[in-house]
Amino acid sequence: MTIRAQAAAPDRRPATGAQSRVQAMPGSRAAHHDPRWPAICIALDRLRQARRHAVRIVDTDCACGTLLIAAVRQARACGFTAIEGRGIDGSPAMIGRARAAADRLHDPAIGITFEVADVIDALADEANAPADIILWHGTRAGDDRPGTRASLAAAGDTVIGDRGASDGLGAAI
Repeated sequence: MTIRAQAAAPDRRPATGAQSRVQAMPGSRAAHHDPRWPAICIALDRLRQARRHAVRIVDTDCACGTLLIAAVRQARACGFTAIEGRGIDGSPAMIGRARAAADRLHDPAIGITFEVADVIDALADEANAPADIILWHGTRAGDDRPGTRASLAAAGDTVIGDRGASDGLGAAI
């Protein structure tokens, strides 16, 4: 079953469940202010409620890896014992920064890789072993190439996109 997710606007109600962990989780402020962050926490919480112990997260257009690193740390805080993260970006400089940041993670439960690759080609490769969560911007030029939607659908169970994603993916989790 494929679930499409889109980050919701910040909620001003008292924090409960996954929302309370968003506020309590240490890490990058930038990641926690990303509009996709609440949806990431909800998706992780749902996987844990389903008694999952392993999770695989792919961040397309990951830049310096801030959001992916925060997401794998959040997964660990939620109780996942096997966490795999894959960051993909077209900029060698950004991937270098992401790898340097990932080297500072010292948790045997977390495996994280960053690679320079074309996002659409990498998504097609993901279909062989679909991820649990795909983080997607969908707003860059070229992201509307033929096959993008099919690649996203095959690459993972939950696609969490920006609110302004031009491809129209997503409904609230």
